Amino acid sequence: MDLQYDAKKVEKLAQEYWNQHKTFEVDENNPGDKFYCLCMFPYPSGNIHMGHVRNYSIGDAIVRYQKMLGKNVLQPMGWDAFGLPAENAAIKNKTHPAKWTYKNIANMKKQLQAMGYGYDWSRELATCDPNYYKWEQWLFLRLYEKGLAYKKNSVVNWDPVDKTVLANEQVINGRGWRSDALVEKKEISQWFLKITEYADELLAELDGMTGWPEQVRTMQKNWIGKSTGAKINFGIVNSQNTIEVFTTRADTLFGCTYIALAPDHEFAKQAAKQDNKINAFLEKCKLSSTAEADFSTAEKEGIETNIKAVNPLTGDLLPVWIANYILSSYGTGAIMAVPAHDERDYQFAKKYNLPIKQIIEYSNETQMSIKDGPLTNRGVLINSSKYNGLTSEIAAQEIVNDLKILGSGSKSISYRLRDWGVSRQRYWGAPIPIIYCHNCDIVPVPDKDLPVVLPDNFEFSDNPKVLETLPEFYNVKCPKCGNDAVRETDTFDTFFESSWYYARFACRDQENSMLDKRVDYWAPIDLYIGGIEHAILHLLYARFFHKIMRDVGILKSNEPFARLFTQGMVLKDGSKMSKSKGNVVDPQDYIDKYGSDTLRLFIMFSAPPELSLEWSDTGVEAAHRFIKKLWLIVKKHVDCGIVTEKNIPGNLNSIQMDLRRKLHETLAKVTDNMESRFAFNTVIAAIMELLNAYNKFNIQSQTDKIISQEVMDTVVLMLSPIIPHVSHTLWQSLGHKKAIVNELWPTVDKKALLKETMEMSVQIDGKLRASLEVPSNADRNTIETEVLLLEKIKKHLTNKSVKKIIIVPGKLVNIVSV
Repeated sequence: MDLQYDAKKVEKLAQEYWNQHKTFEVDENNPGDKFYCLCMFPYPSGNIHMGHVRNYSIGDAIVRYQKMLGKNVLQPMGWDAFGLPAENAAIKNKTHPAKWTYKNIANMKKQLQAMGYGYDWSRELATCDPNYYKWEQWLFLRLYEKGLAYKKNSVVNWDPVDKTVLANEQVINGRGWRSDALVEKKEISQWFLKITEYADELLAELDGMTGWPEQVRTMQKNWIGKSTGAKINFGIVNSQNTIEVFTTRADTLFGCTYIALAPDHEFAKQAAKQDNKINAFLEKCKLSSTAEADFSTAEKEGIETNIKAVNPLTGDLLPVWIANYILSSYGTGAIMAVPAHDERDYQFAKKYNLPIKQIIEYSNETQMSIKDGPLTNRGVLINSSKYNGLTSEIAAQEIVNDLKILGSGSKSISYRLRDWGVSRQRYWGAPIPIIYCHNCDIVPVPDKDLPVVLPDNFEFSDNPKVLETLPEFYNVKCPKCGNDAVRETDTFDTFFESSWYYARFACRDQENSMLDKRVDYWAPIDLYIGGIEHAILHLLYARFFHKIMRDVGILKSNEPFARLFTQGMVLKDGSKMSKSKGNVVDPQDYIDKYGSDTLRLFIMFSAPPELSLEWSDTGVEAAHRFIKKLWLIVKKHVDCGIVTEKNIPGNLNSIQMDLRRKLHETLAKVTDNMESRFAFNTVIAAIMELLNAYNKFNIQSQTDKIISQEVMDTVVLMLSPIIPHVSHTLWQSLGHKKAIVNELWPTVDKKALLKETMEMSVQIDGKLRASLEVPSNADRNTIETEVLLLEKIKKHLTNKSVKKIIIVPGKLVNIVSV
């Protein structure tokens, strides 16, 4: 064994062993229960960052621990390779996105391999590979056949910098999630997937997903946003048309004083054609933020139309306004405004001097006036004809029943969730497999012609609609009639690829189908690890994809991820690491200087994995000192002589027993934390404490050597999931022929946890009076006798007698006196 720890040498030897023996390559025939652990795969930006290191170090420690439990463990890695960042970077660097992407993949793979993560690299995939996206094109065509994929004109979120459509989830505080540009509204024709068809199932299953953080489940529930209420049709004067609204407060119908339309409502667009002022207002609204939070806080603005609506129960004529606080993506894009009982309606009515009619009052104890603001709680109806005196709940039911009789309304359920727009007007994505023919209209690409390969043999430019400049790509013959036709030149949203990659890892080498029976062996994924920022964008889409893959018959399970763990961020100077903030730390610098085990140890020890971690160079140096100290401790033991004897003698002295008790208490604690809470910082702290106790142990006898060997073996085994390279070498130095990566997790010796004596608190009538140390196997009579002999107890029992003695084994004695 070398005198000093040499990280480069140690890590080279360990990685060579894992590679030569294909340690982490698994198949469905390996022994043991399966355990599929997956970290969210990276976008190949060029270099791994500390967020990657933290995420993947957590995953790797869990995988190695599960492998030591004897499980058949899968941990794959791949690349989320399509998307605008690659395209924009290629434009900036005057290269092709494919060339830029594959160069970055090669570099990042080299860095991940340098970290020694236990990936099954035989399953590596890149989403920009035609052999991968062929199958999502195939799935899209199945959805088209089922009516779950469709094309329509729609007002979309338009990123003026990236020049593409963004899904609602990709708009953060009114700005593009990638470009940070203010998002505009634009009407174009694009493809949608009917995720709304699965809204009920996506919502219903969340309550049973106990392996997910409550915060993530709540975020998804809120995004799906199920609301139970009613649809009400308001007639239009001098028209056969009606304005349909959705409301959760049918009880307030008599308080409606105007109708408000979203700026992109069909009636609003019709009004704009006849009125320049209305048209100018709609153009202004297109430049406003699309974020829901901004809608709530922005100043309420509107413009009145010449349309008059009719209240179906009262016959009142109501003005119809277009208002900037109404979203077409919620409900029907039109509301019945009740200013007396809704905050936003109240603000709008105050600004434009519209009537405010109170029709709800509260009990005498909570009387309030609408002069102070809207009364938004439910109560008892007033000013509502025959419904006066009814509670809001009963009135809503009766009003909806009456509307149904009139043919003007019905019960309804509405969702915040909207169908997923998957078209993107950029080059670097998977082509949508559709052909347009003058004779046949929309024609799916035949399965035999898949994949529709993204062309790359041309000089790339900054034109966002590259495919529209390549006639050799878009000019085709119609598969139905044989006439001239054109391909779709939009590409899929990059979330299309990341929504099913986890399943393809199970059967990446399958050439004849999207998935095969191996996915049913591995799915659902036992543990999925990634940032909380993906709670909606990615995880909801992945759940949706899993269900549609189930429904086309290519897998059996209902949900993709049994357990979800969201790790915290890595901070520097209190902020998330970012190139724009200039606070990025390059992992490669630390790998080169200290080795990857030091980086792993620092990452795992500095904070609980679910919380943010503050970067510290001194912390990295401390981690490196610990590994060097561990190396020297093991070397000292090895120099004293390795012991192969495993049986612990039965006649241990108190010092030997104390060390073994400390060892197995530590093992029990470490096992619990590794198994349930992933509290690696607590694991490492407990091992450090054990080593401090071990350093005070004076090795003199053969029994001492046997116990020392047990401690060293167990310490290295416990640390091996966290610092696997140095553990590999130390294990060999400790005399073991089998590689530590193939060893089983140590078991707790429960006998070692027993103490020779135990200390018990002694109370009199519930008050602590003394303490007593007795043999651990002392019976009740012995304990009672010893307690009553204590001088402090005798003193407090003067002039008293003992009624009974209560003994809580191993803890306390309580004497009840009279």
